[in-house]
Amino acid sequence: MPKTLVRTLVVWASRNRFGDEVRDVLLDIADTPISPELTPADSEGRIAQKTEDLVGPYELHDFFLFNCLRYGFGKEKILFLAKQAFSGTYSDETIEHWLDVFMRRFVRQQFKRSCLPDGPKVGSVALSPRGDWRMPTDLKVTQF
Repeated sequence: MPKTLVRTLVVWASRNRFGDEVRDVLLDIADTPISPELTPADSEGRIAQKTEDLVGPYELHDFFLFNCLRYGFGKEKILFLAKQAFSGTYSDETIEHWLDVFMRRFVRQQFKRSCLPDGPKVGSVALSPRGDWRMPTDLKVTQF
């Protein structure tokens, strides 16, 4: 499930389903930078690792991933769609940069998906190599 969707659902639930005390906790959670690491904050509460600094804005990352997995679009089509979808939010150069980073990391990290533990399928597409997603481990980024 995309991180941006989880964040959006947490914000929605905080505003529509809970009282003030729970709302404040959920909004605090939603305001915390997303990171897959369990690195604790320092003594002043600062988060040491902000993953978006490495992979780019999650809204772009999730857009790239969705269009790649759901529709099988290649880099050029995803770039075209992203420029339309994020016009006025990100420059074309920014979108191109983060799409290049996404493609490189997505292809190079395939070996990690080969050893994923079994888990539930939440959406219409999954990255499990035993189910929906089949990608050769020797694929080159230029072939994508």
